[in-house]
Amino acid sequence: MKHYSIVITLIQRMESFGISPDVYTLTVLINCYCRLRRLDFGFSVLATILKLGYQPNHITLTTLVNGLCLRGNIAGAVRLVEEMENKGYEPDVITCKTLVNGLCKIGETGVAMTLLRKMEKGGFEPDVVLYSMVIDSLCKDRLVNDALNLLSEMMSKGIQPDVVTYNCLVQGLCNSDRWDKVRSFNILVDTLCKEGMLSEAKKVFEVMIQRGIDPSQVTYNSLIDGYCLQNQMDAAVKTFNMMVEKDSSPNVISYNILINGYCKSKKVDEAMRIFHEMSNKGVIPDVVTYNTLINGFFKVERPQATLELFHKMQACGQHPDPQTYNILLDGFCKNRRIAEVVALFQEMEEKKLEQDIVFYNILIDSMCNARELTTAREIFSSLLAKGLQPNVQTYTIMIKGFCKKGLIVEASELLEKMDGKGCSPDDRTYNTIIQGLLQHGETAKAMKYLKMMVEKGFSANATTAAMFIDLLSSNQVDENIRELLPKSR
Repeated sequence: MKHYSIVITLIQRMESFGISPDVYTLTVLINCYCRLRRLDFGFSVLATILKLGYQPNHITLTTLVNGLCLRGNIAGAVRLVEEMENKGYEPDVITCKTLVNGLCKIGETGVAMTLLRKMEKGGFEPDVVLYSMVIDSLCKDRLVNDALNLLSEMMSKGIQPDVVTYNCLVQGLCNSDRWDKVRSFNILVDTLCKEGMLSEAKKVFEVMIQRGIDPSQVTYNSLIDGYCLQNQMDAAVKTFNMMVEKDSSPNVISYNILINGYCKSKKVDEAMRIFHEMSNKGVIPDVVTYNTLINGFFKVERPQATLELFHKMQACGQHPDPQTYNILLDGFCKNRRIAEVVALFQEMEEKKLEQDIVFYNILIDSMCNARELTTAREIFSSLLAKGLQPNVQTYTIMIKGFCKKGLIVEASELLEKMDGKGCSPDDRTYNTIIQGLLQHGETAKAMKYLKMMVEKGFSANATTAAMFIDLLSSNQVDENIRELLPKSR
């Protein structure tokens, strides 16, 4: 309640009644003197603590650090922290925060940054308040780019900025040099959109408009993309139209973002409308445009439309890239269009197009799903000759294929070979083979691999756990196996 004088009187009365104050009480007393700007009395109380044989803790010393900062004696606060460390008192996050705040207030941003880095290396976890202090100080020093870099760093660590952080940045951006202002605002809007903080990005965008700062094409694209990622297509279109009205002509990236948004929400006809619109406006669709639409048609199970678009793409002189073929292959596989898969593979072979392991993983998986295990095995065996190293996903797909066909011995042998080939099984690999073994009554082997999986730090997934629980309930496996399964919530 900030009634510091009353607290001091109460502590004095305690002593008159013969009640000896402890370190906690005396620390409260130091705080009161510091708040009343009587730092000299605060240090006198510290002397009393030592005289009584008590050991001051880091809270006691932090209180004095705060008192020095309140008086503007930052140099004294720094010396006190150094003295604390020399005498074995480790400053905590509150001590450092107090000191950083004081340093920022007197414009010693560089020293504050050094202390922030020291905290990070020392195992402390700076919070949004601490980062905001330094960001504000950097902005006041017109070091806006450094402030934006610190914002990105902070967000990459999972620390979300708050309203204070935004206010500091927006004020700093508005006060920055004219030539750098639009670029800095672009970075901020883009960063916020990528982090899914759309409402904050919108506020920053609105500040730009209010301050007469014309958003660039990049800013509009970032905001449109942010809306699309959150499936707010009406807001995305509204921003897109605003971009047109402000004479900031949408480019192919702008159209691709909108098309991608509609495809993700399975509104492929709307995506095609945008596709025709961009062509009418003289914006030439690129490979990303076609890849997005092809993927969109597969999502709504229209493989024939996909094939037509693929042919149109080639007729318009746009060359498919490896991603195009991967999307086509994956889509046709999922739609059980094996004839198209084979034709596509042959086309790539004829064109001598470079194929990566992702392409072959999709191809092998499609063959396994189509019960064409012999073909899948042939493709798998040919990978090394093609200069490709199977990865953990490749092995897992083949193991799953063997298990589906009941070839448990082959599946187990392939798992054993993986480590020797420099490719360690992951949790998916183990769960795949364990489920296959259980489905074919190979309980003892399944338990062996379960133990192996847990020893390597992996855990059974929901399907594997459910299968073991069923066996436990019918007393087909040892009760001790329960310890290897994830604990039910």
